[in-house]
Amino acid sequence: MNVLLFDPFNGAAGDMVIGTLLDLGADEGLVRAAMRSVVGEPTIERVDRSGIRAVQVRTHAPVGHRTLEEVLDRVAGSDAPAPAREMARQVFLRIHRAEESIHGEGAHFHEVGADDAIADVVGACTALHSLAPDGVAVRPVALGRGFMVSAHGTFPIPAPATVAILANSVLRTVPGEEERELCTPTGAALLAEFSTIRPEDLGPVNIRAVGYGAGSRNPPGRPNVLRSMLLSTEETPGGDRVDILETNVDDVTGETLAYTIARLMEEGARDASTTSLVMKKGRSGHLVRVVCRPDATDRLIGVMAAELGTLGIRCIPMVHRSVAERTIEPVTVTIRGRERTIDVKCGWSGGMIASFKAEYEQAAACARETGLPFREVAGMVEATARRLFVERGVLES
Repeated sequence: MNVLLFDPFNGAAGDMVIGTLLDLGADEGLVRAAMRSVVGEPTIERVDRSGIRAVQVRTHAPVGHRTLEEVLDRVAGSDAPAPAREMARQVFLRIHRAEESIHGEGAHFHEVGADDAIADVVGACTALHSLAPDGVAVRPVALGRGFMVSAHGTFPIPAPATVAILANSVLRTVPGEEERELCTPTGAALLAEFSTIRPEDLGPVNIRAVGYGAGSRNPPGRPNVLRSMLLSTEETPGGDRVDILETNVDDVTGETLAYTIARLMEEGARDASTTSLVMKKGRSGHLVRVVCRPDATDRLIGVMAAELGTLGIRCIPMVHRSVAERTIEPVTVTIRGRERTIDVKCGWSGGMIASFKAEYEQAAACARETGLPFREVAGMVEATARRLFVERGVLES
């Protein structure tokens, strides 16, 4: 799996995110076109930050502020690819929720509603789309300290909007060593929206490329850059890595459990199941267990919490899972005088079929159509499959 890792040891801002992704190899032409469609041609150049060569991006946007509706209209009308436009939309909705949590409903954007912020978000989302990593991880974000002057007055650092954005994300933070704003609301919202994998869950990796995005300031003795890396994870042959999520519940109905399992599978779980338990004080309950890719963990934890009302979900991260080679083999069988082709799922080991099973939905549809019991239809399909596989020499008789 190819993973993009952000290392905001000196904070993050929108222009720094674009710069670091361009330095990693994002399509500069695509990014320029997207930003140009919002505010005009950006300047993209290499600069020095305390001895580190980094990419600096400047939008040259005029000063001005917009409402959420105006911002979203500008995003929708940009020349960014459709997935990048949708991600940019989600970034601004994330910022808007943070603003409303601070100032109340109907809050207007200020600094983050300026044209340069719109260009930064559209450009960053386009750059990420260009790189197309399988997942994104973010190391702890440095925030800075002290006070700053904003459109609302003088406020402590980190800014209230930045704090609200980070509070509604999975990102971790560190104070930082400078008395200035290191992480802007735009930078926080981009990293929060991009993040799909916890950095501690990556396991062994190979670093394929490193990028640096320059901030506007160039203080002596400390590089004002955002570092990022493209990583490839070291997967064991014949398997992959998954997270296991578990929770015990004793106050939900069977219908709720069934609905939750269906929701989890729809939201990307590799497997989901329940097991009956005897819990404390002799109460009966259930263990709900979910197997998923690490990039789906946070989403599925949200589903479990919402549907089950559970207060605690255990996560066993990055467990190696051995996976057999799998194929789908169509099998034609005569049922009640009519030929029907039904898929059979096969698991292979050492060049031979180790297990096989009729595809449930197709076999069930055939059972409903013919009026035969499902087990009879599945049995006929699997018996035919067995004969075919033995004849081919891929199944022992």
